[in-house]
Amino acid sequence: MTAFNKHVLTHGLIAGAIIAAIMIIMAYRIYSGADFEGSEITGYGSMILAFSLIFVGVRSYRNQHNGGHISFWLALKMGALIALIGSTIYVLAWLVYYYLFIPDFLDKFIAMALQKAADAGASAEELAAQAKDMDQYREWYKSPVGVILLTYMEVLPVAILVALISAAILRRKPETPVES
Repeated sequence: MTAFNKHVLTHGLIAGAIIAAIMIIMAYRIYSGADFEGSEITGYGSMILAFSLIFVGVRSYRNQHNGGHISFWLALKMGALIALIGSTIYVLAWLVYYYLFIPDFLDKFIAMALQKAADAGASAEELAAQAKDMDQYREWYKSPVGVILLTYMEVLPVAILVALISAAILRRKPETPVES
């Protein structure tokens, strides 16, 4: 296994394990009736934390195996692969957790979201519109492919954004000798 592949696999698996563990804890709390106030902030914050391993992996590869330099495109390729592995672990963990342990999660989540909107003073028309929007998620969740696509849509954009930022920050051209 090349150093590139080893860095991608190692950092991708660790990022995926972190984000999957946090997702399972959060989903369990929501499923068991805990208040999900701030769960979006916690969720996306934990994604950024987990995918900071993209930065760590690219920098480590650049400094240890690439002579201290890396092009934007190679850094982006490495970051995107780490993102894909981490996101795939997240998606697989969600599939297992959802189908085996909390198959009615979506129903409970939608009910909680509608109750929260009602408590915040949403009108009947607003609640009906929100319920209609959430019915689309029910349709998508009827198929494992829909669950997979929605779950990737939740996590992969954040990971790719971190990969882009990491590549932009970490790119470093080899120094050219100064002629005398």
